[in-house]
Amino acid sequence: MAVDFLSFAYASTLAAGGILGYVKAGSLPSLMMGLACGGLMCIGAYQTTNDPKNVALSLATSAVLTGVMGYRFFNSGKFMPAGLVGTLSLLMVLRFGYRLSQQ
Repeated sequence: MAVDFLSFAYASTLAAGGILGYVKAGSLPSLMMGLACGGLMCIGAYQTTNDPKNVALSLATSAVLTGVMGYRFFNSGKFMPAGLVGTLSLLMVLRFGYRLSQQ
């Protein structure tokens, strides 16, 4: 069984982004959502490590983040942080979608 390092790295990035948003801007919503989404992705990474076909939670979390952060990016025009998280999330959606299509 291969560890899904890419998903764990994505989960860590989300959590770190929430913490950084809180430290730099005092944004409690950033902290809460960063930790919540990072936690969900960590659970999803654990699931895909145990069963590579079990991508439902990871795909759903990535898809929601793609939509929310993509919307924020297009409204603000600022790449950081919304554009970066939206792009990473879209890449993860494509990755998990590909895995789902291979079943």
